[in-house]
Amino acid sequence: MAIKTVDMNRLAAMTGNVFESVSILSKRSRQISTNIKNELDDKLAYFEGFEQELEDPRFQEEQAKVSLEYEVKPEPTEMAIDEMIVGDVYFRKPTAEDAQNMF
Repeated sequence: MAIKTVDMNRLAAMTGNVFESVSILSKRSRQISTNIKNELDDKLAYFEGFEQELEDPRFQEEQAKVSLEYEVKPEPTEMAIDEMIVGDVYFRKPTAEDAQNMF
């Protein structure tokens, strides 16, 4: 993975605080990571139960292609940053009323 500089001032301007931006990116990154893991698990679940076929080189190639597809994807953190810069990440600041309703 190549190092890519991120304009932290731009991210901070979106929320008003660098730490809020990092927190939002962290949560979004975890969501993306969970979604990717679920997708991969679903695709690899197809190969379960094929004990005899697993020795077939073509079957192994197909399984390797699925795994490689996910290895070349960008990191969830990078995807979250790109989404936030584009404006695809939804976040809101809780109001005092929301805080009161929590308790």
